[in-house]
Amino acid sequence: MWVFSALKGIGKFLIELVGEAVGEVILTLFAFALLGGLVLVAHLSWSFSPRLTIAGAGVLSLFLAHGAWQTFRTPTKGRRRGFAALTATVFTVTAGTAVFLFFYTSGCGCL
Repeated sequence: MWVFSALKGIGKFLIELVGEAVGEVILTLFAFALLGGLVLVAHLSWSFSPRLTIAGAGVLSLFLAHGAWQTFRTPTKGRRRGFAALTATVFTVTAGTAVFLFFYTSGCGCL
């Protein structure tokens, strides 16, 4: 009977190992696709109009800075509404995406 339990344990280990490997490959491909898309958007916008690209980057930087300020400042009474909630949410999603890209694209050895 111990042979069957050992084989069952080995089977579970192999299924978990393959599942983790497939998950890692999917996350890595998603990270590279996201990074490639960001580079493509930057390249296309620069080739269309460098001035608008710089102006858009400045507006986006101000938008994210306001979101960071709303996220990390001491909370006031009540809850965030409207523009403050929007900028805080966009900042949080952008920060999460940046951390994701940092961890999954820095481990490839190709950069």
